Amino acid sequence: MAVTLVRRASLLPLPAKFRMPAPKTATFSEFEIPVSFAFTFLSHNCSSALRLDPCYYGDQQLHYSYDSDSFFASLIDGSTQKSHLGQIHAQLLVLGLQDSGFLITKLVNASSNLGYVRYARRVFDEFTDPDVFLWNAIIRCYSRHIVFADALEMYARMQAMGVSPDGFTFPHVLKACSGLPDLEMGRRVHGQVLRHGFESDAFVQNGLVALYAKCGRIERARAVFDCLSERTIVSWTSIISGYAQNGQPLEALRIFDLMRKLNVKLDWIVLVSVLKAYTDVEDLGQGTSVHGCLIKMGLEFEPDLLIALTAMYAKSGQVMAARSFFDQMETPNLILWNAMISGYAKNGYAEEAVELFREMISKSIRPDSITMRSAILACAQVGSVGLARWMDDYISKTEYINHVFVNTALIDMYAKCGSVDYARMVFDRTPNKDVVVWSAMIVGYGLHGRGREAIDLYHSMQQAGMPPNDVTFLGLLTACNHSGLVEEGWDLFHSMKHYRIEPGNQHYSCVVDLLGRAGHLDQAYGFIMKMPIEPGISVWGALLSSCKIYRRVTLGEYAAEQLFSLDPYNTGHYVQLSNLYASARLWDRVAKVRVLMREKGLTKDLGHSLIEINGKLQAFHVGDKSHPRSKEIYEELESLERRLKEAGFIPHTESALHDLNQEETEETLCNHSERLAIAYGLISSAPGTTLRITKNLRACVNCHSATKLISKLVNREIVVRDAKRFHHFKDGSCSCGDYW
Repeated sequence: MAVTLVRRASLLPLPAKFRMPAPKTATFSEFEIPVSFAFTFLSHNCSSALRLDPCYYGDQQLHYSYDSDSFFASLIDGSTQKSHLGQIHAQLLVLGLQDSGFLITKLVNASSNLGYVRYARRVFDEFTDPDVFLWNAIIRCYSRHIVFADALEMYARMQAMGVSPDGFTFPHVLKACSGLPDLEMGRRVHGQVLRHGFESDAFVQNGLVALYAKCGRIERARAVFDCLSERTIVSWTSIISGYAQNGQPLEALRIFDLMRKLNVKLDWIVLVSVLKAYTDVEDLGQGTSVHGCLIKMGLEFEPDLLIALTAMYAKSGQVMAARSFFDQMETPNLILWNAMISGYAKNGYAEEAVELFREMISKSIRPDSITMRSAILACAQVGSVGLARWMDDYISKTEYINHVFVNTALIDMYAKCGSVDYARMVFDRTPNKDVVVWSAMIVGYGLHGRGREAIDLYHSMQQAGMPPNDVTFLGLLTACNHSGLVEEGWDLFHSMKHYRIEPGNQHYSCVVDLLGRAGHLDQAYGFIMKMPIEPGISVWGALLSSCKIYRRVTLGEYAAEQLFSLDPYNTGHYVQLSNLYASARLWDRVAKVRVLMREKGLTKDLGHSLIEINGKLQAFHVGDKSHPRSKEIYEELESLERRLKEAGFIPHTESALHDLNQEETEETLCNHSERLAIAYGLISSAPGTTLRITKNLRACVNCHSATKLISKLVNREIVVRDAKRFHHFKDGSCSCGDYW
């Protein structure tokens, strides 16, 4: 549209940009228009839009002719601040151009691009009869800024006003449906896509693929993808990402392979999903190949790819490599923090995970529930009650204080740190308990051998109307196993069928362990033979362990043979068989097992123990003399041994090395790592303080018996977490009742 502006000395107002001589500012409504603002745009952006054709009528009159749409469109496109847009909007009102759909659409789009969503809506609402282009602009604005509900509301209003959508409407509406996610709304939009004839529009169809994939309906996403006549890189990315995000990494990789065969050019977005798929299938080799491809393409510093690489290497146990990518990010986002903390926690680097979590919150980065659960897992692995309390206190100040998943992790953390009572406190304060919360508490009781309390809680769970799951029964069977409740455990196992829960190998191994430790070895063997599923490693391991207790060599050898065929390079199986032979004093067979282990390149894991004193962990291994207070520790150890002998304690030497004399054997046994940790704890803490010790191996019979008596002699509670369970030693007895 061309407009002629006539300037006379008596005619006002004329836009400041055309006045001669010009005042510094001209005021329209609430906006002030700097002269320099318009002239800057004129000189840099609008030379082609503005045509100045001066005509003089004496000394009083001057005409300017220009294309207003192009002129103001150029001004809008060049705006970098909200104030600029407001000034331009005011000009449109003054000149009567507020009904120009083209310019108002431009204003809405510019507001969206600058992030002024509310201002965009205000401009939109002032327009009386928006066309499809203006509706698209406001829907795009909301969708782009993740205000998905408002995007769908505007789409509904658009239809109510009788405006038909076009090919630019649907992609933004589908994105909003995906983002919520709202599958039902997405299905209705899909129907409208078909009714309006956009079933062949590549952009719209790509939106449908992404919608169904993000809503978990990957089979429908695949159906849309297969019908595409034209597949763009967005199409391939959407379906590959859909499979990767919906737990089907192998299918994602198959489609990626097809994509490569068709010579579709790769971009960094699809490679993010490919790296996730290789991470999920634990194929570090292929993942590393993709990493090499990224380097060749010059994409190795793309933030989303750095996150994917960090997650891949962290999950694969390559935490040093993962940390190198993490450190490349100047300001890591939450996803990257989560990937690194989780990588540390899940690969045995618990202290590093906790340290990184502390660093994260010190930078005022707000964690989410994923961060919390990874940090809690790390605290559980450290085993420090003090650290566990700190974690709990931190969470109590956040919005996750009543979060079911976070509280479930806290229950597990406290149980694994040796404080089942704190775990119960978290359980009791958790509102809206689901089956996972109930099961976590029952498992915690089982870990500590508190079988009766586990069963009582199960009955409370039934009264609350909460049906159990397979984890619930695993916790119950473990609790019965660790408490010697044979009949109760047997009945609970058979009650699983009432809930249509199929037992797994772990359930069967609990029953075998329960029967075997009670001396019912033949019944345990018969139970294994009647299993409807193939007995696994845990089942045969439970039988072999029971055979060692009752010196059933032949049956134990049969169990060991099954273990060696299923898991030939697990050192623990050979050690168990060796201990069985040693308990039966079959030293020649012990020697043969040692030879077999050497031939396979296997070595027995070295025992070590950790003890927490004043919030700090100290580590000891067998015969350790590296501690700065080593002299005091061994003096305390000698004092304890004297008191044990005076109390009538007789060392259990049957499983010790047969090529040592009696005195050497007893000395070796008293130097086990947990005994050193106990001695250190006694000289480093106030009388009556509970000692908390974590041991990487299963407690030996001798140390277990000695610790029971030590707890009585020194009047201390001693909590030991070994590779299997917790032992609470107090007043000369253990919570396990010698079932371990």
